[in-house]
Amino acid sequence: MDTNIKKECFLWGVATSAFQLEGSPYADWASWDSILDLKPEVTNHFQLYKEDLNLLKELGVNSYRFSLEWSRIQPKQNYWDEKALDHYQEIIDILLANSIEPMVTIHHFTHPLWFIKKYPWHKDTSIDKFVEYTEKLTSKVRGIKYWITFNEPYVLILGGYLEGCMPPAIKDLSLALKALKNILISHAKAYDIIHSKVPNAMVSVAHNMAALAPWKQWNPFDRLLAKIAKYFYNHSLLDAFLTGKLTVKIPFKKAQEIEVPIKDKIDFFGVNYYTRIHIRFNPFRKLGVELRHRDIDGHGLTDMGWEIHPQGLERVIRYASKLKKPLIITENGIATHDNQKKIKFMKHHIDVLERCIKKGYDVRGYFYWSLIDNYEWLQGLDARFGLYRVDFDTLKRKPTSAASYYSYIIKSRNFQLKKN
Repeated sequence: MDTNIKKECFLWGVATSAFQLEGSPYADWASWDSILDLKPEVTNHFQLYKEDLNLLKELGVNSYRFSLEWSRIQPKQNYWDEKALDHYQEIIDILLANSIEPMVTIHHFTHPLWFIKKYPWHKDTSIDKFVEYTEKLTSKVRGIKYWITFNEPYVLILGGYLEGCMPPAIKDLSLALKALKNILISHAKAYDIIHSKVPNAMVSVAHNMAALAPWKQWNPFDRLLAKIAKYFYNHSLLDAFLTGKLTVKIPFKKAQEIEVPIKDKIDFFGVNYYTRIHIRFNPFRKLGVELRHRDIDGHGLTDMGWEIHPQGLERVIRYASKLKKPLIITENGIATHDNQKKIKFMKHHIDVLERCIKKGYDVRGYFYWSLIDNYEWLQGLDARFGLYRVDFDTLKRKPTSAASYYSYIIKSRNFQLKKN
């Protein structure tokens, strides 16, 4: 199968992560949320993977983004579970046999428990452990061209090192910046390892980007914070890939510049887009920043309380295009029990995507989040992102009208890739 991104058709896919579908008793998150005590296997995808992969054929997608669960592959520091590697290889083989392009995420938020206890990201030894993991994957896993090293590294830092709502549950700005630097160094080393082992590899990160705006346009503090937040959250990583320097602007503090060896170490850029966020100055919040959602355009809010703002997708595509690399929308989706709302969400965002492609933006793929309902970080099992509904009592999968609509979209939209 020809998997050259410059020759192939537009990538229509869905995205998932291993832990959110299958759990893992060896992961840091397994003991983090009490709901996982009641449902440790989540959707039991680890056993039902063949059934779920058949759903991909029903949808008619030509690509599938999924992650490899590090804690299953290396449940103990000095032990590799070859059966777990064989399991993920079987998934890859099934996809390729059905002409579905695999896109693998190496790190999607979760860690082996031993790693987060001994080698958290603010320690330099974390880099060595991630390098070992990447070397193991590239020596054992075959058939992967598209690699995502880290999913949403900024979300990991914000949740794990500033808010303390994710492992390792630290609230320390200096350690947060150290951890972010080590993650980006790890990406650079993983990039080199993958390219040394995989001919024609396409390597990226998946960067969560948001449309950011001041809560009150007339308030100078809101405008200032929105400007700072927009640069840090959306632009600073882009600039680091362009210059090798990560500039961090902290509200009411001197900007910091951190050398990171990631200049040009990216082959495409993965964009995760969900919502618009309004920034409000609040002196009683950490760093004086409060995040708010409001339904300005009348599209409504998701079950997560996020604003539905399709126009923001064009904005972040425009931001990301300054990298002058192919772009892939690696996640875009909505949590809702209302399938008509899900259909409208898809239609409006894909309309925006089509407009961007016609304007000449080099977008090569779109991945809806997610294939089936799953565990949503900090939200439990009721954030219904899936095209297929999961009954968490019986674990039965049921197609929805949104799945049928996405199949229709894939068949009816003929996006032409930008010629180089």
